Amino acid sequence: MLLVFAVFSIFVLFIFNSLTYRLCMQTEMGEEKQPNVFRTINVLITILLISSYVEVIYT
Repeated sequence: MLLVFAVFSIFVLFIFNSLTYRLCMQTEMGEEKQPNVFRTINVLITILLISSYVEVIYT
């Protein structure tokens, strides 16, 4: 189960990073703001993935 979830997590992070990149390009966001946006979204998605993994394991 852990291996399947790890592959799923990598896929989800890749998709969200590509969507974030598109957002930064469409809004013409400055180069100094982009790392903060990527970091924030990656941390929030990682928290979401960890909490969903814990829920799947304990239910």
